[in-house]
Amino acid sequence: MFEGLDWSAVWTFVAVGFAAQIVDGALGMAFGVISSTLLVSVLGVPPATASAGVHLVECFTTGVSGISHAIHRNVDWKLFLRLLIPGVIGGVTGAYLLTSLDASVTRPFVMAYLAGIGLYLLYRGLRFANQRHREPKIIEPLGLAGGFLDAAGGGGWGPVVTSNLLVQGAQPRTTIGTVNSVEFFLTLSVSITFIAHLGFAAFTTAVVGLLIGGVIAAPFGAIIAKRVPTKTLLVMVGIVLTATSAFSLYRALA
Repeated sequence: MFEGLDWSAVWTFVAVGFAAQIVDGALGMAFGVISSTLLVSVLGVPPATASAGVHLVECFTTGVSGISHAIHRNVDWKLFLRLLIPGVIGGVTGAYLLTSLDASVTRPFVMAYLAGIGLYLLYRGLRFANQRHREPKIIEPLGLAGGFLDAAGGGGWGPVVTSNLLVQGAQPRTTIGTVNSVEFFLTLSVSITFIAHLGFAAFTTAVVGLLIGGVIAAPFGAIIAKRVPTKTLLVMVGIVLTATSAFSLYRALA
């Protein structure tokens, strides 16, 4: 599986994986988006192979991150159960379609939508004044859409699910922790689907580096999410979501 890997080049991707997972663990998004953008846009890896590789990495990073969030009591278990099944169904469907279809047609529209959500969350964060949190009402459809887009687009579970739950008024800390925890089961099911169709060809030098860096960083994101104030979390989510989505949109249209 690891034959032919350029270990001297792995360390660059270790740094990328570490940084991406710190952001993902703290804000509930961006590991898949950052990693997939790097693999597809910079290195020219085919979308299906990139998505498969990133999801293989996330099987490990989300497992460690989910345990860490549970230890720090960042998980809403009722929300966890409502997201789990729809997310897995959407993820398996998206992975199956990506191995035979080109998802590049819909990606620009998804990225434009997420960039708009990011701007709205940034606006909310800047105007935040100890607002009361509300129970989100639209959950299962978000899980289905987030899982599908995550597998089909190489990243999207966190941006779609976390951002929309926050827009509905959900508490940032537990929302981020719950979405991260569900993501383990999503990435596991997506990875199994990809491996069944592609084999282990996705285990490249970049993926090994992302895996090492991501696993090292995974426990720290939960600590950040627990200790950072709600207003700051909203602003940070808005900035990261807007920046990553806008860049992905630019690359998709270029």
